[in-house]
Amino acid sequence: MELECLRLEPGGRVVRVTFARPHVLNAMHYATILELERVVDWLGQDAASRVVVITGAGRSFSTGIDLKELAAGESPFEYHEHFERALRGLEMLPKIVIAAINGWCLGGGLQLALACDIRAASAEAQLGLPAIKESLIPGLSTFRLPRYVGMGWAKRLVLGGENLPAEVAQRIGLVDYVFPAETFPAEIERLVEHYLSAASEGARLSKLLLNRGPDLDHAAFLAEYFSLQRQAQSGHDFFEAQRAYLEGRMPVWE
Repeated sequence: MELECLRLEPGGRVVRVTFARPHVLNAMHYATILELERVVDWLGQDAASRVVVITGAGRSFSTGIDLKELAAGESPFEYHEHFERALRGLEMLPKIVIAAINGWCLGGGLQLALACDIRAASAEAQLGLPAIKESLIPGLSTFRLPRYVGMGWAKRLVLGGENLPAEVAQRIGLVDYVFPAETFPAEIERLVEHYLSAASEGARLSKLLLNRGPDLDHAAFLAEYFSLQRQAQSGHDFFEAQRAYLEGRMPVWE
């Protein structure tokens, strides 16, 4: 796959995706969004990987929509449609997706991070949703954000457009981990190993159930749970877990 705005690094069980426009703090112009959608589609076809790490080159995760392109009238409405398809694709990947937030994480950058399963931030990171400054709605962060931080904080972030330091973001549940900037890369590698060791089929199916929940009533959710549990309990990883327990070792997931 030829990419100009993103860097894709397949690596067997772990795939790394990096925003590669550090000269504009990894702002996402229309071409970036189209590449992101293609990359997410590729991830959906990749049978080998179990963990995906998304980060940004340089000192920014992503500052969201490219304001220069937006001001020039070069960000069509389809930008939002392609972006939301990519984010939903991340949510429905049967893989654990980690956002490694290495700096500025604003607007669409934070919207993307909210569509990931795990958010780990550098202690120097700043997170925010400044869409109101462009008189825009910050995408489906309006849907996802209250689930993580509650409606009060969601309204404060969306309506006020303020940025939060990583420490505060962790305190309110917006990020899961905060690591010192100087050890951030090494800490991310340790985190990858941790979630890789947990990425059984049961864990991956649990992710799908968690993300489908808001769309279903109890009866439909229960039916979906039974279907996925049946799949989990008849799969390779379930029997591997049984063998590993009896043999006193750690399981090796398929």
